Amino acid sequence: MRILIDTNVLIDFILNRQPYADRAEQIIYMCKNKVVDGCVAAHSLTNLFYILRKEISFEERKSFLYYLSEITEIIGVDKQKILSALDNDDFSDFEDSVQTECAKSFSSDYIITRNIKDFQNSSIKPVTPDDFLKLVER
Repeated sequence: MRILIDTNVLIDFILNRQPYADRAEQIIYMCKNKVVDGCVAAHSLTNLFYILRKEISFEERKSFLYYLSEITEIIGVDKQKILSALDNDDFSDFEDSVQTECAKSFSSDYIITRNIKDFQNSSIKPVTPDDFLKLVER
């Protein structure tokens, strides 16, 4: 199974945001242990580095990004993905459209996100961390 992990799930994990952190942690460890093949869009890493600046030190942020790079694939954002995202009128949020393009290029089965409604028009099925974990348990 192949998944793209959305930025909000990564933030839940690193900041231990309750009540979401435990499920985010399970998904991260599934990637680490190769239970699933996980990916993260490259722009999520730059966004994370910026978003976390007030909460986590520079060195801790670097360490976290190194860790993500070791356990997941990092999917680049190139001209074709940007153009496809721009041409996709099904999305009101450009960043979500880019996430979908990255998920498609990884042949993801799911986008793991807490913002399902943002991906309702995605060609890759969005699922919450809770629902994903239920799917894997089957």
